[in-house]
Amino acid sequence: MGCILVIVALAVPRLLMFLAFLLTDWFGRAFETRLWPLMGFLFMPYTTLAYVAAMLNNNHALSNGWLMLFIAAIIVDVSHWGGGGDAYRRKAQRAR
Repeated sequence: MGCILVIVALAVPRLLMFLAFLLTDWFGRAFETRLWPLMGFLFMPYTTLAYVAAMLNNNHALSNGWLMLFIAAIIVDVSHWGGGGDAYRRKAQRAR
């Protein structure tokens, strides 16, 4: 079951976040408010999932390997933003 969740999280993180919100209390245990998970859903889904995993599996501490996972998730989320703009610029240059 755990491997399936990892594969789904990597492929479609927002779907996993939605299902986890509906079917579990993970977000309620990891966050004190509903604002941060909502912002994470909209802007940084990989980072939000990494944070939830760290909080639930490491006694509410972000350290060691969990910190590395969290930093890697930030890099992946931020790279998605830049990649979209770069593809748009290349497409616009070809149209000229």
